[in-house]
Amino acid sequence: MNERIIELIDIAPKDFWGAQDTHLEIIKKYYPKLKIVARGTTLKAFGEKEVLDEFEKRFQRLMLHFTRYNNIDDNVIERVIMDGQDERKSYDHDKILVHGVGGKIIKAMTPNQQLLVDTIKKNDMVFAVGPAGTGKTYTGVAMAVKALKEKEVKRIILTRPAVEAGENLGFLPGDMKEKLDPYMQPLYDALRDMLPNEKLEDYILKGIIQIAPLAFMRGRTLDNAFVILDEAQNTTHSQMKMFLTRMGKNAKFMITGDPGQVDLPRRTISGLKEAILVLKDVDGIGIIYLDDKDIVRHRLVKKVIDAYKQIENHD
Repeated sequence: MNERIIELIDIAPKDFWGAQDTHLEIIKKYYPKLKIVARGTTLKAFGEKEVLDEFEKRFQRLMLHFTRYNNIDDNVIERVIMDGQDERKSYDHDKILVHGVGGKIIKAMTPNQQLLVDTIKKNDMVFAVGPAGTGKTYTGVAMAVKALKEKEVKRIILTRPAVEAGENLGFLPGDMKEKLDPYMQPLYDALRDMLPNEKLEDYILKGIIQIAPLAFMRGRTLDNAFVILDEAQNTTHSQMKMFLTRMGKNAKFMITGDPGQVDLPRRTISGLKEAILVLKDVDGIGIIYLDDKDIVRHRLVKKVIDAYKQIENHD
């Protein structure tokens, strides 16, 4: 009797095999001539060589589907095993950035967000400027995860200036939930939508994903990385210059911020505002402006911003 051993790589076994191994049991039904045993991340199949070859080919497609879409169900298993199909034809695949946790589709939701996606593809450095809720950071993190999954970069680096904390924060690997500073939380929230928790923790422990205050970027050269500087309106001139000059080989830099929400001390020039003026004509740098029409949070957020604009304009 022939034996075939297949390992689940970068796949959480409990999600793949299903609750009480329901997915595994469905797979077994399609291959009654094989003895199939799964423990943790290892699957062993025993039987005739021809049947094993066919099984392995279809099983690899099933794993590819899971890696791409972050979920499988009874219908997917049937479609992949019976028809050998592993693509979902019903969606416009070119527009989808990532399939998040539970198969959630993450893509640009507005024309300006799509323009941001297209600009990131064409340029190695992009500034995304606009008010809260316009999807600047979320779209950027999705592009970073996509680049990592497609092996265009080897790591993702997410950073923010921790203004009020004076940037005296400890580096993150360790117990993520305890050490993750509140300033970093929005970046972690976006990642948690896009990567299963076990994989995210593993990436952070291995340094494949790094979330750290801007002070930790000093002295580094960032190669083979998708790097996002969030809340960039709170950088000073020297911090912004320091960050932009960290760019190494095969790197994508994205800088996001809202010039209307500067938390710096009075008379301190925002590094973001200055950078946009200084770099606006530099070839290879893209600058995208998002506005109220791009707000994709609760419908009340737009109304709140509009209401505050009224009183701020009267000051």
